[in-house]
Amino acid sequence: MFPANEGNQEQRLDALFRAYHDACVAPDPSVNFMPYLWQRIESRQKFSFSFRRVARGFVTAAIAATLAMTLYLVAPHYTAVPSNSTYVDVLAASHNSENSDLYDTVRYDLGSSPDEL
Repeated sequence: MFPANEGNQEQRLDALFRAYHDACVAPDPSVNFMPYLWQRIESRQKFSFSFRRVARGFVTAAIAATLAMTLYLVAPHYTAVPSNSTYVDVLAASHNSENSDLYDTVRYDLGSSPDEL
């Protein structure tokens, strides 16, 4: 820049630094200065840390549930039917005999009344 203005700018900058130093009084460090400082820092970080820990727990639980469901779906499910049985034997074994009333054939003639059957 201009050599004539450099000295003036340096003096103005020094005056600005002196005014800033006078305005901001430096605290006297006491015995409890560092513990108090760390206490203030930790109190501000406490909420974000606890939220982060809960979120990680939910993510871990979701991954574990996903793996458990995947293993359940992928694992073969064996039945009590022997391997040398025929197709008809497998169908008979899977037939539920408790609900046999549902599988019976219903016959109803349109021309007769329900009492005659």
